Amino acid sequence: MNHLRKKVYVIAGYNTISLGTGRKEFHPKKPRPGLEHYIREAGQATLKIIGGGQKVDECVMGNFMAGRYNKQANLPGFFPMIDPELRYKPATRVEGACGSGGLAMTSAIRSILAETAEVVLTLGVEVQNTMKAVYGADVLAGAGWFQDRKKGHVHFFPGQFSDRAGAYYEKFGREKTRQAMARWYRQAIENARLCPTAQEYHNTTPNLEEVAMTEPNPRSFVAHLNVYDCSKVSDAASALAVVSEEGLKRTGLDPSQAVEIISWAQVEEDLTQPPPDPTELSTIKEAVKQALDRAGLTIDQIGTVETHDCFSIAAIMAVEAMGLAGRGEGPDFILAGHTSREGKIPFNTTGGLIGWGHPVGATGVHQAVTIWEQLTGNAGNAQISLTPERPYGMTVNMGGDDKTVVAIIYKRN
Repeated sequence: MNHLRKKVYVIAGYNTISLGTGRKEFHPKKPRPGLEHYIREAGQATLKIIGGGQKVDECVMGNFMAGRYNKQANLPGFFPMIDPELRYKPATRVEGACGSGGLAMTSAIRSILAETAEVVLTLGVEVQNTMKAVYGADVLAGAGWFQDRKKGHVHFFPGQFSDRAGAYYEKFGREKTRQAMARWYRQAIENARLCPTAQEYHNTTPNLEEVAMTEPNPRSFVAHLNVYDCSKVSDAASALAVVSEEGLKRTGLDPSQAVEIISWAQVEEDLTQPPPDPTELSTIKEAVKQALDRAGLTIDQIGTVETHDCFSIAAIMAVEAMGLAGRGEGPDFILAGHTSREGKIPFNTTGGLIGWGHPVGATGVHQAVTIWEQLTGNAGNAQISLTPERPYGMTVNMGGDDKTVVAIIYKRN
């Protein structure tokens, strides 16, 4: 089977602000924008770049839990609100928990490959600050096997990854791992400070690693993670257009503003089963391997990565799953500076989930927008330099506890 039977590109990326605690605009007791605001802002911004809704053949939206966070379903019906030219055009909503944005990307890619569309407006959105975090934990638990909810931690997913962290400490050592997690936090916040839409853009905390080394307190949170190890509750949307060669011509954009998708993989694991090894992200490992093999590349040719750092321990395990470090050696790779913006392979250059924010259903699209920005020189103060030896970008979007994973590899056009 020919993995990519025709060329597929991404263009016209746009992110709203990631709103939540940390942003100066955020106040928990004041009214905030609703779901439709974010959908409209991101969608209209992308359409403005490509020439309006008349250029679009299909639409797809990634979202996790609008039915509970916002009491709103039937999300495809919001596309005509963005632009009247989208009336009567096919639209779908896809869901794979925190991997919903990645599924929106693969859905758009499939439409291009199936030749049912030349231009697909691809959008991810989540508005989560509609309830207190402790109630939101119950909503987020739907990303896992909900039958485990009653025996799980009150903060369900922090509890899941706290258990993973505890197992990792026991197997590979706690002190260096905690130091690497603190370094990851510092890297995330410093990168977010360079991106005006990031949730931690206004963060002026000094001594970031010292703060991140705060000892976890199981009485107030979970046993093996502190709050700095965790991504935040976020409201945001991201959008871009996934297009064919014909679709790119239709938009009239300079080809230098397009980034080619050269391979992708979508991998699922059994939601009802615990991880085979809590110290390994085996589904990410498989997804990255498939994507690299299909592209004919090795991980040493990837120049920048957007990975799903919902928790800092997940970042360490992802570095290992990608083959950048051996088992138990992820902390050394991070502490050596290899994942920093000046390092061997810069990760999460606008802050990732911990720094930019984690609007669950939008994250996979946001990752794609960030890679598009970097490969086209549109990243502003967050711009990095890629070397001829490592010209490719990769996104890795994870849903649940390593259950739904999408890995995509991109190159400059």
